[in-house]
Amino acid sequence: MRLIPLALTAVLLLASCSPMTPERRPTNAYPTPYSPTEAPLVGALIDQPIGGGTRAAVIRESAELTQCMAQLTAARVIFRPTPDKGDPQACGLTAGGVLGPDMGTVARMAPGDVEMTCRAALAVSVWRRQSLEPAAREILGSDVVQIDHMGAYACRNVNNGGVSTRISAHARAAALDFAGVRLRDGRRISVRDGWFGGDEAEQRFLRRIRDDACRIFGTTLSPDYNAVHHDHLHLEATDTRFCR
Repeated sequence: MRLIPLALTAVLLLASCSPMTPERRPTNAYPTPYSPTEAPLVGALIDQPIGGGTRAAVIRESAELTQCMAQLTAARVIFRPTPDKGDPQACGLTAGGVLGPDMGTVARMAPGDVEMTCRAALAVSVWRRQSLEPAAREILGSDVVQIDHMGAYACRNVNNGGVSTRISAHARAAALDFAGVRLRDGRRISVRDGWFGGDEAEQRFLRRIRDDACRIFGTTLSPDYNAVHHDHLHLEATDTRFCR
């Protein structure tokens, strides 16, 4: 009569010593709380090489402010939107904000925190990542640590008044005036001194980034255009189409 309880006890002891089958996570379960809609954009425009469709892509991806900001955020570019102000047909800022640091690069803009349209911020970010910084490493042999500019927003006509009454893209914060770069090795390359007076590498670098800008921005003006632009590149992120 005692054999049955003893046998049952033995079975229970063997079961407790046998390896347990691990709990299997469903194949469609995420290891941590996560939603696929929170995933960053894959292949954001700012990280794509410049091609024949880059300018059109900048226009397309900046058609809506939220879409434009998503592109900047995916590439770790800081952009703080601001309320619309002024007259979009004259002086003012629509669908814009403040362009802060690009956390995907080491170079910083000087002055920092530039007020501009989101489209301009997207175009500038593509240009610096895919042209300005790699061209400096390739042609000048050093990294860019600072990007010098003359600002974006200025309520004025073209050519700072002059004889024209046409409103400037700067009056809508849609253009940036690029002045030059400072390199890690201490050199400063400027449009004013380097476009005609620099050595072969400096001139090649400046013309390379101008030519690349023409494939990203609507209008790009250099010292080759006129004397007003002797010391900067005018980079205008609009629907226009002009390069010189």
